[in-house]
Amino acid sequence: MGALSSIVNTAAPSLYISLLSITFNPTAWNIVARNEYRKKTITRALGSPYHGCYFLAILIFTFGLVRDHLYQCALLDQPRVSLLPQPFATLLPVLIFIVGQVFVLTSTYALGITGTFLGDYFGILMDDRVEGFPFNVLRDPMYVGSTLCFAATALWYERPAGLLITLYVYVVYLIALRYEGPFTDMIYSSRSTTAKEE
Repeated sequence: MGALSSIVNTAAPSLYISLLSITFNPTAWNIVARNEYRKKTITRALGSPYHGCYFLAILIFTFGLVRDHLYQCALLDQPRVSLLPQPFATLLPVLIFIVGQVFVLTSTYALGITGTFLGDYFGILMDDRVEGFPFNVLRDPMYVGSTLCFAATALWYERPAGLLITLYVYVVYLIALRYEGPFTDMIYSSRSTTAKEE
C-alpha cells in the first residue's frame, strides 16, 4: 500500500469528485438520449428535434468542460512524480495531446454537430456512415482522442494518479460503447427496414 500512497492521494476529495464527473457524463447522456429516442421529451419541450439536439450539444460540451476542470483540480491535489526525462517530459505529452485533439476535432468535423451530439437519437440520421478520417483509422476516434488527452494531461502535470484516472476513463468509455454502439446500430437498422418496407 505504501507504493500506491506515494503516487495517489486517496484522501483528496477532488479525486472522487473527478471520478464521479467522468462516470456521470457518458452515463447521463446515454440515459437522456435513450429517453429522447423513445419518448421525445426534449423535442416536445423545445419544439424541434434540431433545437433539442443543439440544446443537448450545449449541455454535453459544458459538462465536458466541467469534467476537464475537475480532472485538472484532482491532478493538482495528487503527488507529483517525475515520469519522463527531459525533453520527453514536455514533448511526449504535447504530442499525445495534439494527436488526441486531432481525433476529437476531425471526428466532430466529419460528423457535424448533430452527428457528434447524439442527433440520431432525435431522429436526425446521417445519409451514409462516415468512413473517412479519422473513422478509417479508429472505430471510436472521439473516445480514443479524449482518452489520449487525459493521458497527456497526466504526463504534463507529472501525476501518476492521472494515468490511473485515464485508465478509469478508458474503462468507462468501453462500457458506454457497449450500450451506445448497438443502440445506434439498431436506430440505423430500423431506418433501413422502414425504407425497404416503403
